Amino acid sequence: MLNSIDKKDVTLLPSIFKERFDLNRKYLMSLSTQGLLQNFYLEAGIVMPGLQILPEPDTAELHWGWEAPTCQLRGHFLGHWLAAAASIYRSTTDRELKAKLDTIIDELEVCQNLNGGQWIAPIPQKYFDKLEKEQYIWSPQYVMHKLILGLYSAYVDAGNEKALTILDHLSDWYVQWTGEMAVKNPHAIYSGEESGMLEMWISLYELTKDEKYLTLQERYNNPRIVGDLEAGKDTLTNCHANASIPWSHGTAKLFEVTGDARWRKITEAFWKNAVTDRGLYCTGGQNAGEYWTPPHMLGRFISEKNQEFCTVYNMVRTADYLYRWTADTDFSDFIELNLYNGFLAQHNKETGMPDYFLSLKAGSRKEWGTPTRDFWCCHGTMVQAQTLYPSLIYFENGDRLIVNQYIPSELKWKANGTDVTFTQTVNMKFYNDLALFDERDESQMSRWFLKFAVTAEKAEDFTLSFRIPKWVKRVPEVTINGEVVTELDIRDGYLHMNRKWEKDEVFLFLPAGITTSALDDIPDTFALMEGPIVLAGECDEEQILYGDRNKPEEMLTPQYEHTYYLFPWKQGAYKTRNNSPCINFKPLYEITDETYTVYFKEDTGSH
Repeated sequence: MLNSIDKKDVTLLPSIFKERFDLNRKYLMSLSTQGLLQNFYLEAGIVMPGLQILPEPDTAELHWGWEAPTCQLRGHFLGHWLAAAASIYRSTTDRELKAKLDTIIDELEVCQNLNGGQWIAPIPQKYFDKLEKEQYIWSPQYVMHKLILGLYSAYVDAGNEKALTILDHLSDWYVQWTGEMAVKNPHAIYSGEESGMLEMWISLYELTKDEKYLTLQERYNNPRIVGDLEAGKDTLTNCHANASIPWSHGTAKLFEVTGDARWRKITEAFWKNAVTDRGLYCTGGQNAGEYWTPPHMLGRFISEKNQEFCTVYNMVRTADYLYRWTADTDFSDFIELNLYNGFLAQHNKETGMPDYFLSLKAGSRKEWGTPTRDFWCCHGTMVQAQTLYPSLIYFENGDRLIVNQYIPSELKWKANGTDVTFTQTVNMKFYNDLALFDERDESQMSRWFLKFAVTAEKAEDFTLSFRIPKWVKRVPEVTINGEVVTELDIRDGYLHMNRKWEKDEVFLFLPAGITTSALDDIPDTFALMEGPIVLAGECDEEQILYGDRNKPEEMLTPQYEHTYYLFPWKQGAYKTRNNSPCINFKPLYEITDETYTVYFKEDTGSH
């Protein structure tokens, strides 16, 4: 089993990932504390200054959309905000963001006391009466899970002791309620979109060793999906994806805390059901309209409502659990695919707003949220997602350091007790904000021409393992301190380098290329990819791509603004060779307001 590297030891360096991380931090700071707390205040009976009445609702500093006081899901976003802010603080020790987080926790304590000392929520307790009576109510346990997650993160990542105390009191309410429901109506516990609760209760038990959390996880650990997965059934088809994926987080955490192999098998069975036996869109998603598509029938569900972002984020988290257990690069490749074509592609590079569904139909446009008028579920997972990068890059196993994702960063690490600084960048020179590639063969003027610097306090023997993605088209090129390495130790999806390291430079070129990605049920339709990056064609209707799809690199001509003044994340621009009119392609994550198409028809008459 691999160990995660604490994100406090990882610093993002200039790249598209750092840009999005910083943009997300700016958005978190821009939201008013009162707006974030508004529904907690209302539930606690606190009148916000100037808002006893709303003479001008349009200008009132309130959050609307799913955060509006009239919405049954109101208040879910604050939990996401707390988790994201705490994660950034862990990575950067951002004192300004920490002060805002601490203020919010102080106010939540006030609200909890006004509510009687246990209940703390943006929704009333009577919503849970509806679960008991099996009356319709929109996902109250989803709302509570986000709050519990946010408080947990505020303690674990930001060191706020008060957050754990608030959780302690809230959990007493949950012990009482679930105890009553176990007698009156056990189904109530397994309703209200409760799937995230299991991971939180077992995590709190791991943290505190308080038996009440063990009791709570036992009351949440036997949903129908667990029995179906153990029986080898397809338990997902046509079911709500967001309501099912968090169960895999819960069973995964149960395995890690208890060591019971049953929970690992259930998590692995979930992955098989969700991914291996179902297939993927070229972007990495598997659902439409928030529901799982039938196995290998993704083509007939292509629409404007594919790849809901919460499912992207949650599946990356499942893959991360499985990767740590197995070191299997299939999970790393899956994560990478979703980082580029989900985390980046569904995040507005200018405003930081999310795209709820990533449309894959011909002639699509992304539909961006607004800062204070929407607050969809994906709004919440997006602010968390943009903080996740530092925790996905590096892993360790004894004296072995694994480079899992190629994201420019600096790592502070210890090898056998020796301090080591490890940096990775795209091999280019920086002058202010301009990135210049050294003059070299054009095939290596690429974001995948990587530079790694190792600086150890003293010479130390350890192994560096670099993931070799499945999309690499030929043997990687490697130099150490200017010397070409001809004998490469490539095993199990990694390039392994064992030596005494002290002050060394490694250059690694991962040859990417253009490939096609088709779907099983519409094999005459395909997408174009450059490495893990989906290329989007700027066209507003279904098109045929002319040429031999078995030689996709011959379909496109690369486009460069300048030969050597090329910021690496802006690469991937092409135009068609044989189509009239010409179609321009660029990375899906670069599409903002343009009309685009991802899947194209094959030219069946050309070969």
